[in-house]
Amino acid sequence: MAREIERKFLMKGDAWKALAFQQTHFAQGYLNDISDKTAKSSVRVRIEGEQANLNIKSLEIGLSRDEYEVHLPLEDAKKILATLTVGPVIEKIRYLVRYADHIWEIDEFLGDNAGLIIGEVEMETEEDHVVLPEWAGREVTNEARFYNISLSKYPFKEWSADEKQ
Repeated sequence: MAREIERKFLMKGDAWKALAFQQTHFAQGYLNDISDKTAKSSVRVRIEGEQANLNIKSLEIGLSRDEYEVHLPLEDAKKILATLTVGPVIEKIRYLVRYADHIWEIDEFLGDNAGLIIGEVEMETEEDHVVLPEWAGREVTNEARFYNISLSKYPFKEWSADEKQ
């Protein structure tokens, strides 16, 4: 079993873009409805560039969650996204940025979530020290509305000005 440990931040400005050493288009959709009170996990299909996978994550909010990932044939993933997802497919450009001792994954959302930019930094342990760059804004690790599965149900374009703060 893999355990994902990460912190999430809203990004300030775009100074981080000049530091990006890789960018990849992502499209992902969810196969289950998390509003079902019996749901214990999110199940998604993701196309990352020319690779695809099925991902299962425990529905925990916070620094760490269980995560499982299995490779899928690209054509199968495209068909699943087109026919079986619950809610809209989330699209984003993911930029990789090296800062201090960590690699930041910065997601610039497209479509219904355009305008939202979230940076994630994965850690080895929950006690791992992360040096925060000047372009890392408010931490949103514990705010479920900033999780991709929540954005598929209630996209950023529908948020009020207060919710976007």
